[in-house]
Amino acid sequence: MLGRAVAQLLHNRGYTVRTLQRSAVTDPWESIQGSVADPDVAARAVAGVDAVIHLAAKVSFTGEWNDFVVTNVVGTRQLITAAQRAGVRDFVFVSSPSVAHFGSSIVGAGAGTADQSRAHGHYARSKAAAEELALAQDCPEFQVTAIRPHIVWGPGDTQLVERVIERARTGRLPLLDGGRALIDTTYVDNAADAIVRGLERMNYAHGQALVVTNGEPRPVGELIAGICAAAGVPAPGYSVPGWLARGAGSVIEKAWTAAGTRGWVHDEPPMTRFLAEQLSTAHWFDQRHTQAVLDWAPSVSIDEGLARLAAHYHTS
Repeated sequence: MLGRAVAQLLHNRGYTVRTLQRSAVTDPWESIQGSVADPDVAARAVAGVDAVIHLAAKVSFTGEWNDFVVTNVVGTRQLITAAQRAGVRDFVFVSSPSVAHFGSSIVGAGAGTADQSRAHGHYARSKAAAEELALAQDCPEFQVTAIRPHIVWGPGDTQLVERVIERARTGRLPLLDGGRALIDTTYVDNAADAIVRGLERMNYAHGQALVVTNGEPRPVGELIAGICAAAGVPAPGYSVPGWLARGAGSVIEKAWTAAGTRGWVHDEPPMTRFLAEQLSTAHWFDQRHTQAVLDWAPSVSIDEGLARLAAHYHTS
């Protein structure tokens, strides 16, 4: 969802766009199919380009560590190497605030420093390693910035919106601690716009990690209720203590991973410790530095985003 939004925005602004993705698609720009971890594919993808925006990642709450390393760390290294050899000037690495979220509440903080040794979960740890790798390559000849959009959602989103709706519809979505934790999120159009601004403002943004959000912290229960209302499904009606969900999530995650290695389980587990932390701790960010560096502000409010989401489900 986010990659396509970024490519479409670049195309609309007059850039010549080439995408690298796993599956074949029909788009009004050149597209290469393959894996970002394949050095030959990466080299073809960056040949002749001025800039790279790297969004490819394995995103999941569980799974084998090596699978995250191959896509998120090795893939980033391969793409950076290929870009440097091809003479690419600017490199935007799309990261995640989870690389600097270590389980406690984040209340009006800045981006913080990625730390793979302290990040929680395979996704966050591998993205932290990749961000560290990317920013270490920043130099006058090869400028790198890391843009961290926080909890991106919108029409067509399968990572958050569809999972919330499906679990709410079947009664498998509890609120943690009453859904009171205050969180920032990012509507997809705002995230795409900020990522493109990272490229356009590279002279100011390079060498930095910038968290991007709508700047409208909401209780997580309120946001979930809004998503459910947009899709016409009942909002969650029961609550579980956060401490209990975090403990249960650790046990479920280990059992789920073990079962998956034996071919018994292929879907996401109902709860993991990382997910429980995300749903039961505050995480919202001071956006003043990000907006100053990017000379940017979100154009779509949370309420307008929910209205667009409702229109999407009404017509689909």
